[in-house]
Amino acid sequence: MGENCIVSLKDIVVDFDGEVVLDGINLDIHDKEFVTLLGPSGCGKTTTLRIIGGFVEPASGDVFFDGKRINEMPPYKRPLNTVFQRYALFPHLNVFENIAFGLRLQKVPEKEVAQRVAEMLELVNLKGFDKRGVNQLSGGQQQRVAIARALVNHPRLLLLDEPLGALDLKLRKGMQIELKRIQQSLDITFVYVTHDQEEALTMSDTVVVMKDGHIQQIGTPQDIYNEPKNAFVADFIGESNILDGVMHKDFVVEFAGRKFDCVDKGFEKMENVDVVIRPEDIKVVPAIAGQLSGRVESVIFKGVHYEMVVESAGFSWIIHSTQSQEPGSSIGMNIDPFDIHIMHKMEEER
Repeated sequence: MGENCIVSLKDIVVDFDGEVVLDGINLDIHDKEFVTLLGPSGCGKTTTLRIIGGFVEPASGDVFFDGKRINEMPPYKRPLNTVFQRYALFPHLNVFENIAFGLRLQKVPEKEVAQRVAEMLELVNLKGFDKRGVNQLSGGQQQRVAIARALVNHPRLLLLDEPLGALDLKLRKGMQIELKRIQQSLDITFVYVTHDQEEALTMSDTVVVMKDGHIQQIGTPQDIYNEPKNAFVADFIGESNILDGVMHKDFVVEFAGRKFDCVDKGFEKMENVDVVIRPEDIKVVPAIAGQLSGRVESVIFKGVHYEMVVESAGFSWIIHSTQSQEPGSSIGMNIDPFDIHIMHKMEEER
């Protein structure tokens, strides 16, 4: 377990009715960090969250909190709280009483309850809503009450299971910024589950990309976007062109019918590889001047850039460019060596 590690999962295996859901997960979560578990549905991210929360017990492996093994410790004894996708507010209690609920269970003096609830209402921008019934609130406001209720106990760790799933896009964007602000102002650790790549990239200090009960990559949003470990991560985080390639030797790869210089090395000679190229890294030039040439099939305006689909030698390229090209026209495409990312083929593809 590393420095300032608040939670450590070691070789965690979970199976439900003989089906393995988590297959030997190792993960360190550091104090005061915003960590996002990201992946498609069924990848094991919510189960990982529930292991940390104590709602699921691993078949094997250990859960450590501050270096102490807590496998058998029930959820209510763990120094953490959870915000679920369905906020599970108490409909018969007003906003104040919903937030105060955990403090009342702990027999906190009334004066301190009032003060801490007021602080939380301020933090989640619901000042003046204390007497309101929760059913009179919008989805976004209910979500803020759920967060305030979870934070009023001053947990060391807050677990959030797709808490923005029910909100519309504009509200989600606002809440992403809010949640990041709350986490930074309270200096506590957030572990957040989502299948939304943009959400993960916007909010996190660390992103954990999962697939089929395995961790594929752990890193900063920048690492995961710019240096994906494999084609799955590349494709899941942002759009990518993924082509079959052959590594002739260090710094030379063949794909799309020709050889390119690249900056990768250390592959077997003539190894079959995945070549990943981001749509924004392809330069559009006159057909005669391109390393590759192709025919523009479609053009969509996306606000900041145009998204073009270009057919070239049997592959449909996605290209993002600030310049639009006419559908049906021929264009050239140039790719710089450092924009060509080479990856080992995924196990199941070999």
